[in-house]
Amino acid sequence: MDWLERTAKLRQWTGNGVRAPHKPLLLLYALGRFQEDADGELRYSAVEEDLKRLLVEYGPANKTTPAYPFHHLISDGVWEVRTDRGPGSPGTGVLELRATGAAGRLVPELRSALRREPSLLGRMARVLLDLHFPPSLHPDLCEAVGLELEAAETDPLVAGPPRQRRDRRMRELVLTAYEYQCAFCGYDGRIGATPVGLEAAHVRWWAFDGPDVVDNGLCLCALHHKLFDKGVLGVGEEVAEGVGDRHVVMVSQHFVGQSAAAREHVTALAGRPLIGPQPGAAPVAADHRAWHTRQVFHGAPRPAATR
Repeated sequence: MDWLERTAKLRQWTGNGVRAPHKPLLLLYALGRFQEDADGELRYSAVEEDLKRLLVEYGPANKTTPAYPFHHLISDGVWEVRTDRGPGSPGTGVLELRATGAAGRLVPELRSALRREPSLLGRMARVLLDLHFPPSLHPDLCEAVGLELEAAETDPLVAGPPRQRRDRRMRELVLTAYEYQCAFCGYDGRIGATPVGLEAAHVRWWAFDGPDVVDNGLCLCALHHKLFDKGVLGVGEEVAEGVGDRHVVMVSQHFVGQSAAAREHVTALAGRPLIGPQPGAAPVAADHRAWHTRQVFHGAPRPAATR
């Protein structure tokens, strides 16, 4: 049985670039718990809050319940659920899952395979991470699910559905277009001639058909890249008198920070015009910007900061 293929082909809601990371998040969580206790099971009432936090932090902005992946992951052949009454899930009703003592865990065949071949766990996790989340979130996500990746790695393209390979020129093209400065704050640090702390951020994530092209990229410092991928920051558009439409930084109203550093580096960015790209370089395309606003950005943007 090819567990990597099953991992790569989890059945999810798809359409119009909608993110549905519910099953991948549950499976990553289950792998982390298996690594901690190979014989344990995940009682729904005990892990519900953990799963809710994962969905809030790493899922799309629309509200959902962990009951859905807890029940529906069964159909992918990697997960099983039993209740106090015996094998089988009672469905997606939260109250029923709690009342019946529903508990889930990896299916016996997968648990046996992971015991025989410990590196399989790391390869499955890598497939889930690469297919559903941008690289900037991988370390934090592993920490959130309690997962320590094995040294063994796998090429995510081997197990997943056919995808065009990444364009390794993307970073250089985007950084050049933005003249090696963060589009949000203007940071442009270097060591000698080498930029440090500057990254090419995908607006529409590559895992969701975001192309490796300049109009799907932003040059961002490491801090603002992470906040952009977490939905704290976004890119909006406003009509400015005398200059026409322009792109501006959006800051989520859900972000809270009382320190001077939080105000200076995050909340003060609200409504600030983007820096770059240089004349002749393509700005962020409207469809990529709209995808990020719908699928990643959290809630409504703050009003423009007073200068």
